[in-house]
Amino acid sequence: MALKGVVIDAGHGGADPGAIGNGYQEKNINSMMADYMFNRFNELGIPVKYVRSTDETLSPKDRTREILEAYGNDPDVLVISNHINAGGAEGAEVIYALRNDGQFASLILEGLEEAGQKTRKVYQRRLPSNPSKDYNFLFRDTGVTEPVIVEYGFIDNAKDINRVVDNAEKYAEVVVKAVTDYKNLPYTAPGEKNNTAFTYNVQNGDTLWSISKKYNLKVDDIKRANNLINDTLKIGQKLLIPITNDESNVYIVQSGDTLYAIAIKNNISVDELKKANNLKSNLLSIGQKLIIPNNSKEVEYVVKAGDSLWKIARLYNTTVNDIKKFNSLTSDLLKIGQVLKLVI
Repeated sequence: MALKGVVIDAGHGGADPGAIGNGYQEKNINSMMADYMFNRFNELGIPVKYVRSTDETLSPKDRTREILEAYGNDPDVLVISNHINAGGAEGAEVIYALRNDGQFASLILEGLEEAGQKTRKVYQRRLPSNPSKDYNFLFRDTGVTEPVIVEYGFIDNAKDINRVVDNAEKYAEVVVKAVTDYKNLPYTAPGEKNNTAFTYNVQNGDTLWSISKKYNLKVDDIKRANNLINDTLKIGQKLLIPITNDESNVYIVQSGDTLYAIAIKNNISVDELKKANNLKSNLLSIGQKLIIPNNSKEVEYVVKAGDSLWKIARLYNTTVNDIKKFNSLTSDLLKIGQVLKLVI
C-alpha cells in the first residue's frame, strides 16, 4: 500500500483546551504527541504535515480544510488525530472511519498494549440521526483519506493520565511504528542508524548500474531492497533506493534553507534536486532529509586503435572493473569501433 503523506492533528488548541483533569489540559498533551511524531516521521523520511503546530483555535471546518489541503483528498493519506479521553475510565481507545477496515487502528491499539498501556477497544461510531454517516466531523468531512482518532488515556483518572504523560514519547512512537508497519515502510527505532528508503521512478535509459552510481550504492543494495532476481527494469517501475543518514549524499534541511541554495551548494540544478526527491513543490521543512544526487552522467565512448580498458578508465576517472560491470564485459579485450557506456 502506498503512502502519499501523514497529517498529524493535535486535537483542540487555543481557546479550546479540550478535557481538563489532574493538573493537565488535553490540548497540551496532544501537541506534545504531535511534535514527537512530526520529528520522527521527518527522521524516517516519511512525508508529514501538521494541522496545527502552535496553540491556535481551529474550527471543525478549519481543521478538516487543513487536512484535505495537506496532501489532497486521497485514500493514501493517513490522518492521526491525537486526543485524551475523559469520563473516569482507564486505557486507550482508537476510533476509525466507517469507510475504513480498522487494520491501521488495530495496529495502534495493539502497539499501545505492548508498550504497557491499558487498552479498551477499536471501534467505529455512527451519527444517531443518520447511521450511514460517522459521528465525528473529522471522519465525515475528510473525503477519502484514512483518519484515526487515538485516545491515549483518561485525563480524569490520575493513574491513567500520569502513565500517559510519563510514557508520552513511547506511546507516540507506537503510532509512528504502526504507520510503517501498515504501509510496509522501512523503520528504525529512535537513536539507531536511520536506514530509510527513497522511491525512484525508472526513466528511459536507466539501468541498475547507472541508478546505483547516481546514489552511491551497490547494485546488490538496490536489488535486495526491491527483491529483484535479475537486472531487468521497466520504464515507470518504482524502486526503493536505500539511504543511510551517514552517507555524504544525504542533506538535512536547516532553518533558512531553500532548494535553490542547496542546489547551488551541491553544483546541481533545482530540477535535479526535486527529481531526485520526488518533490512537487519548492517547500521545505526543517529537519527534512534530501537526497543529493551524484552529478554524474552516462556517455558513450567509441573504442579507437591503441585503446585499453585501463587507458579509458584513466581518461574518464573511473575504474576498469566499473567499465566492465557497466558493459557486462567478461574480459579486457576491446575491438576498434566497439561502443562502451561510461558513467562520469
